[in-house]
Formats: sequence, structure tokens, C-alpha cells
Amino acid sequence: PQIVISVYGPDFFGNDVVRGYGAVHVPFTPGRHTRTIAMFVPESTSRLQKFTSWFTGRRPEFTDPRVVAQGEGREVTRVRSQGFVTISFNVV
Repeated sequence: PQIVISVYGPDFFGNDVVRGYGAVHVPFTPGRHTRTIAMFVPESTSRLQKFTSWFTGRRPEFTDPRVVAQGEGREVTRVRSQGFVTISFNVV
């Protein structure tokens, strides 16, 4: 099993935009586990699309969270690294 994380936050105009996506496998062994997840955001492919998304306040997003969990189809999308999220698990 995996946990998929989508982080949203306000932009300059106050609109909620995606700040990052990430996924991590849930550990099976009992105990406390800490995982650091590298976050990424999709990017527009052309300067015109970048300007249009900035002007309208609608940035590229994934509509299906399975795209983040699976590697299939992500090799053709342009993404940018966007920080890290640390998560801890307490497995019984």
C-alpha cells in the first residue's frame, strides 16, 4: 500500500493552487518509521502555456491521484522538484 499526498496553498492572487505531489510506500514492520517524501509539481511545456496559466491562475494539475502512485504515464509529463514532506508511521 501507498500514501499519496497532494499539498495545496494560496498563490499571489489568493487562489488555491497545487504546491506538490508525492507518494510513499507504507512500511509493514512494527515500530516507528519516518519517511521523507520528495514533492513535485507538473509544469507547462511552452512559454505560452506558462503565461496563460499564470494569467488565469489555473496551473497544471493531475486529475487522477493514481498518476502519482503509479509510474505509468509519468515519463511524458514535465515536472519540477518542489521540496520535501516528512511523515512518520506508528505500525502495530
